[in-house]
Amino acid sequence: MTTAPTRSTGRRRNPTTRAAILATAFDVVAELGYAGLTIEKVAARAGVGKQTIYRWWPGKGALVLDAVLERTTGAGAEAAELPDTGDLEADLADVLVATVRELTDPAFDRALRGLTAAIVEDAELARLYQERLDGPMRELKKRRLRSAQEAGQLDPGVDLDVAVDLIFAPVAQRWSERSGPLTPEVARAVVRHALRGLALPDPPR
Repeated sequence: MTTAPTRSTGRRRNPTTRAAILATAFDVVAELGYAGLTIEKVAARAGVGKQTIYRWWPGKGALVLDAVLERTTGAGAEAAELPDTGDLEADLADVLVATVRELTDPAFDRALRGLTAAIVEDAELARLYQERLDGPMRELKKRRLRSAQEAGQLDPGVDLDVAVDLIFAPVAQRWSERSGPLTPEVARAVVRHALRGLALPDPPR
């Protein structure tokens, strides 16, 4: 995952303190859930004043979003391009299997469910999520699919935003609705069936 530049608050953040706050926030939300996380609890466990947290994050939603990003990409890191070995199905299956493993990790599951619920109610948090997490990841996925189109592996007329949804949304929906098991086998099946609909049509005989 990639992160967009953070607007300056006029006061430089201490990277060690920032990392400690984000690690603590992730641990608290994984332990207590989003509803149980408070800025006061994070401040006490991280050994900082709560005003330090409020100075750097406008509320707990933004704090948890950064904590999730920190845990998945690290400080200042950017997500690598999606794998491009020439085997589109295998590459996408690897990405979706990794996603399934993340979503089924109890700590990530609890943090992401709370964050997802908060996004529904908070338009500003939804904007931050789109800007810093969902949007950049969508662009990486589209870039990999565009490469497949250029290689003649996908129909050149396919809308790449629609293609991303066809490949990745079923797993997200199954996770959010708890509507069925999430396994590597399910992830591979989703990719296989989605690519059948996105492939180049057979030439007329």
